[in-house]
Amino acid sequence: MKKKWYESWFDSPFYHILYKDRDMEEAANFIDTLIDFLQPDKDSKIMDLACGKGRHAFQLAEKGFDVTGLDLSPQSIYTAKKKCLPNLQCAVHDMRIPYKIGYFDYVFSFFTSFGYFDEVKDDIAVLKSVYQNLKEGGYYILDFLNERQVTKKLKAYEEKLIDGITFKISKKTENGFVYKNIQFAFEETPYSFTERVRLIDETEMKHLFQQSNLKIIHTFGDYQLGNFEAANSPRLIIIAQKDGTTHSN
Repeated sequence: MKKKWYESWFDSPFYHILYKDRDMEEAANFIDTLIDFLQPDKDSKIMDLACGKGRHAFQLAEKGFDVTGLDLSPQSIYTAKKKCLPNLQCAVHDMRIPYKIGYFDYVFSFFTSFGYFDEVKDDIAVLKSVYQNLKEGGYYILDFLNERQVTKKLKAYEEKLIDGITFKISKKTENGFVYKNIQFAFEETPYSFTERVRLIDETEMKHLFQQSNLKIIHTFGDYQLGNFEAANSPRLIIIAQKDGTTHSN
């Protein structure tokens, strides 16, 4: 069976080369801001869902929390395990499937780790899995794109030279998704990968969360936790709480 785009691309070494210059300071500051806002107990159990190589998970663990990093990519988890601390465990896992039911106080999804699947039912499965992983009253924090800003500021084509590789990147929106096609050559072998993320606005996101019994309690628009403004905010950051009330779907 042919692999889905996220199974092959996220497990490729070229994915990590292309995104090697992600702003680590910004990521660290965002975590500090979240922790200051959330005020989690020191013995809190935290999941970093779709953790990649574990940059956020490691920072959370350094603060003393009990952290579990999960990702579908074996290569990413192999790398993450090299820097695991006694209070940081990492494992290969599909985000649609519950990992430890009723175990976590917080689940974090950083850097648009959502909306990858062909069908909305799989996105709902992710949220329902998060719900099951959380303790009663636990919190889910989702750092997602602002679909209006993505559409407005879409750059149709660009090239990036990184570690001697010229990445040719084309972007478009189509059928409710944003596509990023990435082409390059390495050692005379051509490669082509395509990222695809569902464009979900604030209203639809609220509906998805409601179907999953996750109650949205805060919505922010940037990594400083400024107010969300659909027309201007660079991000859609949601803080939701596990709602024990049963809703009909």
